[in-house]
Amino acid sequence: QVQLVESGGGLVQAGGSLRLSCAASGRTASGRTFSSLATGWFRQAPGKEREFGAAISRSGSSTYYADSVKGRFTISRDNAKNTVYLQMNSLKPEDTAVYSCAAGFGVYYRGSSYLTPESYDYWGQGTQVTVSS
Repeated sequence: QVQLVESGGGLVQAGGSLRLSCAASGRTASGRTFSSLATGWFRQAPGKEREFGAAISRSGSSTYYADSVKGRFTISRDNAKNTVYLQMNSLKPEDTAVYSCAAGFGVYYRGSSYLTPESYDYWGQGTQVTVSS
């Protein structure tokens, strides 16, 4: 199985920045590694449903962002380090949520969207981001 571990969350004032990291290890049941998987970040705010934040293709050549974070967040990956990052700038109190990293191959083998959690097969436990006003 692929394991994902997030880090970098914390408490920050509005307008500040945080960088989240997601470290991957292991292989899929078919022997695929991190570099073969699309990855994304989802978040769940208190009292709300989980929502898409950002995603990046397996090669890093394509990125996708929710309108709510576009222009403020940047997703990137380093396949040599089996790690995906989410640089969050200009943070707002509305960004307060548990941020979870996800990886999978649904976009490549099931024809699903980068934006939907159904495209991802592996999930981290999440890291708390709290933005104070």
